[in-house]
Amino acid sequence: MYSIAVGGHFMIAHSFVGEAFGPAQQLHGATYAVEMEVRRATLDGSGLVCDIALAKKLLDEVLGALDYRNLDDVAEFRGRNTTTEFLAGEIFRRLMPRIAAGALGPGTAGTLARLRVVLRESPIAWAAFEGELA
Repeated sequence: MYSIAVGGHFMIAHSFVGEAFGPAQQLHGATYAVEMEVRRATLDGSGLVCDIALAKKLLDEVLGALDYRNLDDVAEFRGRNTTTEFLAGEIFRRLMPRIAAGALGPGTAGTLARLRVVLRESPIAWAAFEGELA
């Protein structure tokens, strides 16, 4: 399986509910480094998985909607703990339909097999969400 990955970052504020979170129950900030990796079994006619510039543009657009936001104030997240794991899945869910619609270039809709989103909250802690595209 071939793959290509691009990276980005975003900054948010949020708080958590539950004893398991200790001091993180209070409002705090986080800066996430993000990796978006797409995979396919065969390369296209140009020898590519997808257009890397389009991949970077798409990731930046999706992250831009979250950047500098207090996630506690985002209606669609109300009642949810916006953990690193949850956010990896949320970014995946926001990327998937756009990738399926061909946002990564001509001939990519239906040919890309998997998407993996990794959020790194520090050099020693990260979470990911991965799933099928086709």
